[in-house]
Amino acid sequence: MKPSDHIAKLLKRLPQEPGVYKHFDSKGGLLYVGKAKNLKKRVSSYFNRKSYDNRKTKTLVRKIEDIEWIITHTEQDALLLENTLIKKHKPTYNILLKDDKTFPFLVIKNEGFPRVVSTRQTSKDGGEYFGPFTGKKTMHTVLSFCKSLYPLMCESCRASSLRVLKNPSIKITPRKCLKFQIGTCCGPCLNKQEKVDYENSIASIRHILKGNLSKVKEQLKKGMKDAAEGLAFEKADLIKSKLKSLEKYQAKSTVVHPTITNVDVFSIVSDSTSAYVNCMNIVSGSIVKGQTFEIKKQAVEGDEKVLQSAIPLIREVFRSKSRDLILPFDLSLEEGLRCVVPKKGDKKRLLEMSEKNALFFMKDRHKQQEQIDPEAAVMRLMETMKVDLGLKAYPRHIECFDNSNIQGANPTSACVVFKNGKPAKRDYRHFNIKSVEGPDDFASIKEAVYRRYRRLSEEGDSLPQLLIIDGGKGQVSHAMEALEELGLDGEIKLVGIAKRLEKLYFPGDSAPLYLDKRSETLKVIQQMRNEAHRFSLKHHRNKRSKWALKSELDNIKGVGESSIKKLLDVFGSVKGVREASVDDLKKVVNSKVAKSIVEYFG
Repeated sequence: MKPSDHIAKLLKRLPQEPGVYKHFDSKGGLLYVGKAKNLKKRVSSYFNRKSYDNRKTKTLVRKIEDIEWIITHTEQDALLLENTLIKKHKPTYNILLKDDKTFPFLVIKNEGFPRVVSTRQTSKDGGEYFGPFTGKKTMHTVLSFCKSLYPLMCESCRASSLRVLKNPSIKITPRKCLKFQIGTCCGPCLNKQEKVDYENSIASIRHILKGNLSKVKEQLKKGMKDAAEGLAFEKADLIKSKLKSLEKYQAKSTVVHPTITNVDVFSIVSDSTSAYVNCMNIVSGSIVKGQTFEIKKQAVEGDEKVLQSAIPLIREVFRSKSRDLILPFDLSLEEGLRCVVPKKGDKKRLLEMSEKNALFFMKDRHKQQEQIDPEAAVMRLMETMKVDLGLKAYPRHIECFDNSNIQGANPTSACVVFKNGKPAKRDYRHFNIKSVEGPDDFASIKEAVYRRYRRLSEEGDSLPQLLIIDGGKGQVSHAMEALEELGLDGEIKLVGIAKRLEKLYFPGDSAPLYLDKRSETLKVIQQMRNEAHRFSLKHHRNKRSKWALKSELDNIKGVGESSIKKLLDVFGSVKGVREASVDDLKKVVNSKVAKSIVEYFG
């Protein structure tokens, strides 16, 4: 079925990320909620079919007038979010997941000898809930795994142990406990385990369920090693299988969490003209709403001020009554609101998911702008780079240098050129380093920069507004020396980018500049650095290949590439040419060249 123009545009914008999608009709009514491993492929498949499995699907597709989506970290998170949204909104065309069933949890009961049991209902009973799990099989596997590592009290022993806790003076007659005999019960009813040891076991299980697996892994690895050294190979193999199960285990979900009840999550990303604020409304531990808003920035408004003014408006749109907010930075808000800036854990993961949605929205807007008004998109990028790097003019013309050599052999340098933020490949240049001996990266950069801009100056060509060097302080200082010698140090802004931490170095500055990893400016600089590296390496490899193929015949005056090829084709090798007579050589090359060859080899 051919989609409408509006739907066709949305399909092009869909991300290739896991998440949840929502179909709406012409009146804004929710038709269907679905999850996908790849949103673009899944949603597009509705409109790419020539035929449909049933009439219901065909009717659904015909009614779709709008599409919304929420990006998640994983497909499992998408499944859980889909479940939450279906149960809340009860879309017309969703058959599954409309009942009152929920995904299972594991709970550590608030008891004297706590049990670890499964449940589908969460409550404020003092217990610790972990999950949800996307299936019963996964949940029971985790539960069995925890109990196999740390045997707990069986149900038959529970009543006896509780009596002891209430009245320690009671003496319980030891009785047989089958589960204790087979090792699946720790035997508190037989006084075989102290309460402190039991609590330690519960603490270890809590670590596993929270995802803090490092300590448990260390214990298992040590146990496996000790068993192997003691020649208990069956035991070692059993521990190994447990270790593998532990490594595959993931207990928590980002989108549903019983301890995070009613809270609003806000994140913000921005460019030079607009800010993009994402809000996720969480009710009873589940995401029920998610949307990104574009807000036009005033002159020099920072993200903090924009977010501070946007939060009340967005909360009014969402009709949110939550008093708890998760934010990327601390803000002064109206009285009664509690702000949390998480550094790690589940709240941090929720904030990251919100930022992911905001970032995609911003990139999508940029793509749309580029299609509608390319010059406006260029100007926005130029303005962003100008502000980020403290430039006096828009960097419409940028050049980047990189070197390549192997232990100083066959040194080359390359210059790539970007105009209006895009590669101008016709203007790329490469250099064979002439004045440098040995592996001297600093001197090579200086030579390439000097030769490049001396020529541009002599020929009267336009100079770049920004020069990027692939390297740190040393490379930057030598490139600056070249510009100073040419008298161009005041005309070209110079910056170096160091690998790994992506530090930006300016001449004379002791401290580097760090840009946000999501910054458009940093993305352009990284792209240029990578392109310069590719171009330089390609030239270096070509030069190295020619050098490797060079023979002794290249040293003979008057013998060119074509003559060498003819000689090697006839005589097979340099040795064959050396042993050939003048008459034999004259059959392949002219008499002058033949004489030169004979004289060279003596």
